Amino acid sequence: MYTLAIQREFIAQHYHTDEWHDEKYLRSFRYKAELSIDSEELDGQGYIVDFEELGSQFEGVIDEFRDNILSELPDFDGFNPSIENFCRILCEKMDEALYAPNVVVISMKLWEGDTAWVAYDLERA
Repeated sequence: MYTLAIQREFIAQHYHTDEWHDEKYLRSFRYKAELSIDSEELDGQGYIVDFEELGSQFEGVIDEFRDNILSELPDFDGFNPSIENFCRILCEKMDEALYAPNVVVISMKLWEGDTAWVAYDLERA
């Protein structure tokens, strides 16, 4: 199995509720998204996918969220902008953006700061 991985860093915001005062306030978070794709086969040129194309597609997905308030985006309608939900949404958006029939698994690891991360794996049919 071959694995290709890239990462990007960005800032996004979401509303946080103060449990003691039941007040909402806006917080900024520094995220690092690590995308990896797995394939059992290489394409005709010996790649899983082209690095530059993958990076461009990943940037396009990240740009939808970069410097935005997550709670106000349609992707989070009905969802708490938790790191878990955010990681799944990013992974599903990469699945939609990536045309690579040889890719069997898309994995996303999303870091919130330096000490906490969540991972989500999407197996393609």
